[in-house]
Amino acid sequence: MTETLTYTRKDFQSDQEVKWCPGCGDFTILASIQSFFAEAGLPRENFVVISGIGCSSRFPYYMNTYGMHTIHGRAPAIASGIAITRPELSVWVTTGDGDALSIGGNHFIHLMRRNVNVKLVLFNNQIYGLTKGQYSPTSEVGKITKSSPMGSIDRPFNPVSLALGAEASFVARTIDMDRKHTMEILRAAYEHRGTALIEIYQNCNVFNNHAFLELTGKQIRDENRINLEHGEPVLFGPEGEHAVILENGAAKVVPTASVDASQILVHDAHAVNPSVAFALSRLSHGPHGPTPLGIFRNVERPVYEDVLQEQIDTAQERKGVGDLDKLLRSAGTWTVE
Repeated sequence: MTETLTYTRKDFQSDQEVKWCPGCGDFTILASIQSFFAEAGLPRENFVVISGIGCSSRFPYYMNTYGMHTIHGRAPAIASGIAITRPELSVWVTTGDGDALSIGGNHFIHLMRRNVNVKLVLFNNQIYGLTKGQYSPTSEVGKITKSSPMGSIDRPFNPVSLALGAEASFVARTIDMDRKHTMEILRAAYEHRGTALIEIYQNCNVFNNHAFLELTGKQIRDENRINLEHGEPVLFGPEGEHAVILENGAAKVVPTASVDASQILVHDAHAVNPSVAFALSRLSHGPHGPTPLGIFRNVERPVYEDVLQEQIDTAQERKGVGDLDKLLRSAGTWTVE
């Protein structure tokens, strides 16, 4: 008989002092993940949290699980190794927009395409916080910072578009302060077999305060938040007065009353072809104006470690069990007397 495990958030809180700036969105994300891990019912020792460098990468210290604070941008590589060799573990990466999309850009896209069973939580505050406010790979054009005093001229990455372009099997977006929505996304990612990207818009109240105000401000959020629900028409606004349609392959916002109901896009997160999910991701380039939140894509495709194990099993059937000691002492060895 399998024992039912009951945890609370407190069981996942470490004894380390949490060292983030007062008011940082990271606190809410930490609370959400700790609460979700407790709810999941998995043995605590079966969770692993891996991070790189940045404010978000302090995360493993604050989780009472196994974990590792690695090096800048390389967390996906470490996490992949763990997931492949210990498939019974639930492996999570916490990273920031600078860590994941600048020095870690190649690791990020290759994790997505390989579909290793790793959950990557990307804290996107559109700024470098730990190093005190330089523009990041997701900062908007014209962003004035310490490293771009006349305004950034780099076009920013859209992390959701990037992940979809790399054929990620699960891609979602949420907001730090919306704990209910974040918990729903975490649960869906946990249940997904394969790589899952969760982009979380995270407020940095010191270096980029109110960057997501259009999606969080009480007076304006309903006008801008497009909540994607699988199987439901894409409508938004206080009274559903705005709709999303497809026009020449591009997603477009129109007044609901201006189109026939049959023209309104019905969201299909399970569509094998990611082109419509990609079109939705292009509705906004950053948290300005109507911005989709929720699960863009959730599809099944072969998981990297499953296919690798199949190859190992096939090789053993053809050649028999390998002898590492014999291999090491084969051709090219000699004895020193």
